[in-house]
Amino acid sequence: MNYSIREERLTPEAYIDFLRRTDLGSQYPAERFHERIATLLQRASISLTARDENGDLIGVCLGITDFAYWLFLTDLGVVREWTGRGVGRALVRELHRIAGGEDEIIMYTCANENATGFYEKLGMARPDDVYVLNRIHWTDFTVK
Repeated sequence: MNYSIREERLTPEAYIDFLRRTDLGSQYPAERFHERIATLLQRASISLTARDENGDLIGVCLGITDFAYWLFLTDLGVVREWTGRGVGRALVRELHRIAGGEDEIIMYTCANENATGFYEKLGMARPDDVYVLNRIHWTDFTVK
């Protein structure tokens, strides 16, 4: 099956609908969910979508970058029917390319425990030089 990847800003409603059809919808806290999703979509440095030949949204990849040294992959999701077909890998490669490429840009992400194998297959390693300051109250929930 064919799909295409392009830079595209989604509306919060379209992204929330997408989250319902992926496993990505459990990574966000319940606190101010709609407001924070709108901010994420508006302010991400790079926003990519993958669409099938009918134009249906099948994948999303968001990143924050300085386009000089660093890229943080914030969101990567593929609808359940399309997982295992290379869509996620293609989205990550395009994100990295747009940010400046593997030879120029270091890419980081925070991976869900169920996705660590995917990132390892991409050649990513667990860093020992990253620090986190997290004082956020976080109520787990899943977008439904």
